Order: sequence, then C-alpha cells, then structure tokens
Amino acid sequence: MPIMFNTILREAGLVLDDVRVLRHKDKRAARGRTPYELWRDNRTQFDIYQSTQSVDNRAKLKARYWASFLGTPIDETLFVGVYGVGGRQLLEQDTPKPHMDGVDKAGSCDLYDLTLGQALGDLIGKLFIEWGPGERSWIQRADRRNKPVTELRTDFKEPDFPGFLNFVKALSELDKLPKGWVTALQSCRGIYLLTCPKTKEQYVGSATGGEGFWGRWQDYVQTGHGGNLGLKSREPSDYQVSILEVAGDGFDKRRHHRNGRAVEVQTTKQGNGLESVTCTKRVPNRSLPADGAERRAAAEGWR
Repeated sequence: MPIMFNTILREAGLVLDDVRVLRHKDKRAARGRTPYELWRDNRTQFDIYQSTQSVDNRAKLKARYWASFLGTPIDETLFVGVYGVGGRQLLEQDTPKPHMDGVDKAGSCDLYDLTLGQALGDLIGKLFIEWGPGERSWIQRADRRNKPVTELRTDFKEPDFPGFLNFVKALSELDKLPKGWVTALQSCRGIYLLTCPKTKEQYVGSATGGEGFWGRWQDYVQTGHGGNLGLKSREPSDYQVSILEVAGDGFDKRRHHRNGRAVEVQTTKQGNGLESVTCTKRVPNRSLPADGAERRAAAEGWR
C-alpha cells in the first residue's frame, strides 16, 4: 500500500476539509518562466504568480490552506509547501505578469495573502505525488481527492545530466531541460547530429559559438533551419538532436567517434558567421536511440 498524501496532512494536524490541493503548470509561460522555474530560481516571482488568481476561481480556492505542487519539466508533481490563506482582495494596481509578457490590470484578478507555513516544511522540494488524470483540474479538494506519494527524496535535486554522448532530445524539449543540463550544454562545443523524425534522415553539424551546443540548437528552435541553406528548403520538423563528440578549442579537421563508429569532418567558416561541416568519410550505419532505425549521415546535406 502506498503512503497517501492525506495521511501526511492529518499527521501534521490539518483538517482535510480546510485544504485545497493545487498543481501549478502553465502552458502560457514564456521560456525560463514556468511556475517550476520561478519557484526554483526566483521565489519572490513565484509567490506573485501563485497569489494572483482569476476571479472565476474564487469558489474553488476558498480554503484556509493551499497545499501547493508544481509540474516539473518531466511531468512529475513536486510538493512546494502548505500556504496559509490570510485573505483576498482585488488587485489594486497594474502588475507585470511573472510568467509571461504583459500585465495584470488593476481590478482584473484576485490577490491572495499567502504565508508559507511550517507544516510539512521538511518535505518541500523532496516529496512527489501521483496527480492522476485530468491535469486541467489543477485545484482539488483534499477531502475528495487523495493522492499517492510516489517518491520522497533526501533533498531537492534535479535529474543528473546523462552525459554528452548519451544526450538525445527533440528540439521542442530543450526548453524543458533542467538548469544543470542547460549549463552543461552551454559549456561545450563540438559535432552534433540532427535526425528528422519523419524521414529518419540525418545531418551533421558543428557548434562553435560562445553558448556551445545549447546556443546552436536554439538557432534551430527559433528559425526552424538554423541559418542552414539546405534546411531552409525543407519542410520544418521537430528534429532530434544528439552529440557525436565534444571538441576542444580550435578544432578543424578531425575524426569523430560515437559508439565505436567514426566520421571525419572538415569545418569551414562561412561569410555569414556560420560554420559549415563537411564529412570527408561516410558515417557507417548506426542505431538511433529513439526508435532503433538505421540511417546514414551525409556531408552538408541529407541522404
């Protein structure tokens, strides 16, 4: 039998009828400003986000306590505290939205007086629950919806970076990566592989800028082609990115290895500041981590 969250609430002396269980995950959030990222990086802005609520949710939010959770980048449900609700009033002045561009106009929403309580304080950032189906139902009554505890960690810690040669993600997933992963990808440069999820064709490219792999891949996220003439003529796709090799400063022509296979590449500066990559030897067949399909990467283009 799993431990249930309501059992923990009762042991902390809380009456279930007095508690609303909230799960914050906002698809409208701008890059770097999801509720999870606000809580992790800027608690003041998270407090503003949580305390500013739609007038339409008054009835659902009416309670003495809010047990607050966050949807993480990998869709876990992380406990971030029990908040006492001291009162509510209409927003008195225009306030910048912490999670996206724009402002909440005075009188357009409710502002709650919230205080992070001591109850369950030792579990903040450590306890995870199974929210269940219906993520859109982000406000629930504790006395009607019990939640199983799925994990209790010794401290708050994001997932470990898997290593450069084991890294495989779609471009659309990059903005959801843990902060430590982004730092790692910004710190290194080298040779990467783009894989089209539709055709399984592959393209070899290089990351040589100041923000490493991360900065180069953001070019693809923003434009769909990263400034590459070959990709501009192709239908946009959510390419899968992986790393063939991490390279040091001043790399030019060298042999790059991945899983025991190799490809020689020549990097050449272009007039537009980009750097093209030419394979001087064909890449042997390799298994794609995502689906096991075997394809070949070609130089400055696709096969």
